[in-house]
Amino acid sequence: MPQSLFLVALVVDDYDRAKAFYCDTLGFDCLQDEVQPQGKRWVVIRPKGGEGAALLLAQAVSDGQRAAIGNQTGGRVGFFLKTDNFARDHKAMLAKGVRFREEPRHEVYGTVAVFADPYGNTWDLIQHSS
Repeated sequence: MPQSLFLVALVVDDYDRAKAFYCDTLGFDCLQDEVQPQGKRWVVIRPKGGEGAALLLAQAVSDGQRAAIGNQTGGRVGFFLKTDNFARDHKAMLAKGVRFREEPRHEVYGTVAVFADPYGNTWDLIQHSS
């Protein structure tokens, strides 16, 4: 039986704030935004044109969940945004106010730079070497 990872939960402080960053700033597509019982929403986003896993924006409702916002991976880069044109996307992201934590660097596997979302989660923008 084939399997694939299709959805990863990302704990956020507010559905609309998170959706605005990922969809308006990064250009992700909103695949679903449906009201659920008890004031919850089912908000699923994915990089535009992407075929990989999507993110479920999960608004924190407890102290423990709020403590995890921005630190779901213990301070390590936990999310990897693959691109086919690093220079184009890096420039566009800078123009929209995305905070990169380093200058682009060239590694044996490709061109990469770490950026942070509004919560402090770190992401790699990466274009793999051919």
